[in-house]
Amino acid sequence: MRRMKVLGVDVDAVSMQEALAVLWELIRSPNYGCAYVVTPNLDHARMLQENHDLQAAYAAARLRLVDGMPLVWAARILGRPVPERVAGSDLVPALMASATAERPLSFFLLGAAPGVADRAASAMTAQNPHLRCVGCHSPPLGFENVADENQRIVDLVASASPDVLVVGLGAPKQELWVHRHQTRLRTKVALCAGATIDFMAGAISRAPKWMQATGLEWVHRMASQPSRLLPRYAKDAIAFPKLLYGDFRNPH
Repeated sequence: MRRMKVLGVDVDAVSMQEALAVLWELIRSPNYGCAYVVTPNLDHARMLQENHDLQAAYAAARLRLVDGMPLVWAARILGRPVPERVAGSDLVPALMASATAERPLSFFLLGAAPGVADRAASAMTAQNPHLRCVGCHSPPLGFENVADENQRIVDLVASASPDVLVVGLGAPKQELWVHRHQTRLRTKVALCAGATIDFMAGAISRAPKWMQATGLEWVHRMASQPSRLLPRYAKDAIAFPKLLYGDFRNPH
């Protein structure tokens, strides 16, 4: 597996199938170790420049998959392209679809608004009889700052002992939370997956495939949540050339 730096982020240059192979190897391990996966995009790359806690969370991740198309473009410009974009919102459904009678999969959904994770779980299990949802939880706002609430959530996950924990709390909260509690989460794999639970439940519509393939998914998402995403995308657009210049100056 090839690891390289793109927009200042160390990423794993793997295909979707290669990422799935790594995840199944971890899932079929007899030990619960909570290896976790992060899915960097341009916004993550920007935040990583100054957020030391996020840097530590990224450093401990088992896989760092190229989610954002700007990272794919930057890799091409730098002359070391990645095999493909492996978005968290594609990885989670692909992993669930790959469960079989010989390798069933249990999962826990953490995040999204109340009731959304339950709808997502129902949608996934209806599509594949070899999936088993062992828990869903929508944490209250600000839960990460309340010790008792954090302990309650860790206990929920630990008692369920899922093969996979899907964490949809948004960045950088989800990465920081998983990293902070990694040693106490009784799960094989944790996937930091942003809005994936909302997508699976149909609470938020995903951009058409052609927009995803051409790097225009951000247009669709911004149109659906302009007040939240317009400031973020503006900051990201300003950061992109600076980060790319940094790659040229420090190629390794």
